[in-house]
Amino acid sequence: MKTTDVLVIGGSAAGMVAALTGKSSWPEKSFILVKKQKDMMVPCGIPYIFGTLDSVSQNIMPVDTMMEKAGIESIVDEATFISTEDKYVDFASGEKIKYDKLVIATGSIPVKPAWLTGGDKENVYVIPKDKTYLEDMKARLASQKKVVVIGAGFIGVEFADELVKSGHDVLLVEKLPDILMLAFDSELSTRIEEILIQRGVKIITGNGIKEIHGSSRVEKVELENGEFFDADAVVLSVGYKPNVELARKSGIYVDESNFIAIDEYMRTHAKDVFAVGDCAQKRDFVTRARVSTMLASTACAEGRIAGMNLFNLNVVKTFSGTIAIYSTAIGDTGFGTAGVTEARAKIEGIDTVTGVFEGIDRHPGNLPGAQKQLVKLIVARHSGVIIGGEVIGGLSAGELTNVIGMIIQNRMTVNSLLTAQIGTHPCLTASPAGYPLIKAAEIIAGKIIGK
Repeated sequence: MKTTDVLVIGGSAAGMVAALTGKSSWPEKSFILVKKQKDMMVPCGIPYIFGTLDSVSQNIMPVDTMMEKAGIESIVDEATFISTEDKYVDFASGEKIKYDKLVIATGSIPVKPAWLTGGDKENVYVIPKDKTYLEDMKARLASQKKVVVIGAGFIGVEFADELVKSGHDVLLVEKLPDILMLAFDSELSTRIEEILIQRGVKIITGNGIKEIHGSSRVEKVELENGEFFDADAVVLSVGYKPNVELARKSGIYVDESNFIAIDEYMRTHAKDVFAVGDCAQKRDFVTRARVSTMLASTACAEGRIAGMNLFNLNVVKTFSGTIAIYSTAIGDTGFGTAGVTEARAKIEGIDTVTGVFEGIDRHPGNLPGAQKQLVKLIVARHSGVIIGGEVIGGLSAGELTNVIGMIIQNRMTVNSLLTAQIGTHPCLTASPAGYPLIKAAEIIAGKIIGK
């Protein structure tokens, strides 16, 4: 039986980072990473395979190369059972590997609703992190003109935009009243919707899918209100579910939401077993409520925490909850959100004050490449702590969203943001006198003082 100090199951973002951080933190220990497929996808880059990128192969993470450079053994196999008592894992190949510490990073799998009549027809696709599946999907979609995308979260929106870019006739269907509604408040999501429409995406909101019609393959899509639309293909982007069957059948505790239960060090209920990434339990940073947020950035943070805490708990290196930092771009317009929206705060019973400011991301605004930049901040009224923020602007919106995420994680107040020192430059940022992030905070301060 092969033995190792640390065994990592899963080679996507969480598993890869857990292995690399673990080896860096504990260089004297032996590490083995096992992945189900040889080629691992860049998860967030998958939509761009269908428009911007020429091939699936352009979206591959060089996992084997990174593991080799770090001195980590990389194996292609599938784990079938974990013996937490005797500390070994069975694999589909017949191999057994004995471990001292185990990290489960089995990720998530796309949802195909069991209730959806016609969901098993030919030309109905999901969006897995599977190179072979995606190559086949890309080849088949090339001859399928009319595509209906179900679900207008980030992946659905990106997919719709990329398919239009590659010449498809795309209808994007969202059951909720607005696209990206769980990430943005309506005054921002409607702006994003307008941009998508201008780029050629047809959008229906407030109406879900009821049935997919056709003989053996897709011919029409029926919506809940009885409308029918012709379709050559359907792309289901209605979410992902944690891949926890290995943990469940191995007796590792899975919570009522079907995530592997963990503590702030990423430890499961089983001794010396950690879980990270999409398969692991999540709590919201602000509300502490259980959430189903699945992000590669969150997975990497969890992977780093597990890696640092494998053999000795570093009490300051814990995971305090997901801030849910999302960003995307449609053309040269970037969008980002971090923390809770104003709508979510109301649901959670948090009394908030908000500030919205729209300025220009260069100074003067007639410099080449200048774009409008809108920032919305959400603040807990009685403490003044910033709990959320949303951005629409140029491609710099992604990094500004990260800044808001850091503000939330460090529990900064409106006053601490107003007194923060920033660096600006005409070609790189908004004016220091009209910096949208700080101007939004000024608006909130005025509302609080004026009460």
